[in-house]
Amino acid sequence: MERIEGWRALGDNVIETIINKSEKVKALKQKAKDEELSAREKKELSAEEKEYRSKRKLVQEKLIKFATRIPAFMYLTDFRENTLQDVITKLEPELFLTVTGLTVQDFHLLVQLKVFNTEQMNAAVFAFRRYEDASLRYTGIASHPGLTHIGLYDTVVAMA
Repeated sequence: MERIEGWRALGDNVIETIINKSEKVKALKQKAKDEELSAREKKELSAEEKEYRSKRKLVQEKLIKFATRIPAFMYLTDFRENTLQDVITKLEPELFLTVTGLTVQDFHLLVQLKVFNTEQMNAAVFAFRRYEDASLRYTGIASHPGLTHIGLYDTVVAMA
């Protein structure tokens, strides 16, 4: 995660902090359901919630910044009939490292942490490929003549 641009600026143990703040907020909210919170506890809950949301937002921003690099990677590779996962992990890992700053092992970790929603990634890759082809056709360039299949994130679909 630290290889994602700007991640180190978030500080050490940002994920652990988010988890701990989340648990503390949950505990205080549960206590509020059972009994009235003191003024100090209400103030603490508000501060903890604010910090928790702030840290989550920062992590989201960094992951979004990483996600914006994926289309650049897709644009630079010519492996249209292979899944994006295969292109990243098997066919062009060096290009992926250059564009995103992440290794294949980093990518596997992000997959394991469920950073990528498979259905959304398949839809996003399909939309990117469709828009890329349309813009190239508009300029008179046939990007990949004879292409019969398109690789999405983790699946391949036949062209109509």
